[in-house]
Amino acid sequence: MVLSAGEQAPAFELLDNEGNLHKLSDYQGQTIVIYFYPRDDTPGCTTEACSFRDAYADFREAGVEVIGISPDNEGSHSKFIAKYQLPFVLLSDPDHQVSEAFGAWGLKKMYGREYKGVFRTTFVIGPDGKIKHVFENVKPADHSQEVLEVVKA
Repeated sequence: MVLSAGEQAPAFELLDNEGNLHKLSDYQGQTIVIYFYPRDDTPGCTTEACSFRDAYADFREAGVEVIGISPDNEGSHSKFIAKYQLPFVLLSDPDHQVSEAFGAWGLKKMYGREYKGVFRTTFVIGPDGKIKHVFENVKPADHSQEVLEVVKA
């Protein structure tokens, strides 16, 4: 079950593409956007990442940091970041513990087949560590603009 606005965001520790450890507590005191996505360099995930890339200056101007999380490893993230010049952090969640803690992991269906995977979900987390807004069943194109509207409000 996906976490809701008003709940405390689960603490986490994940590695970025350079092997640096990132903890939720590192971002205490600032608003962050965490978006969960299924896989690097796939059409929908690339569209979503590039949408955040193109709006990144607007997020930073609003004092907001953007973080992407997927099950992909650090090497995959490095290639994805380099290929699309992504200016924000991508974190690896290979055992999907963080995705599960946020409720962004579960049973999916495609072409009649069931499998477990990441639900494309975005969380706006306030300076106090509480979830301010949740976007479920995200449509990748222009998603960053709807998130930007919420963080600027």
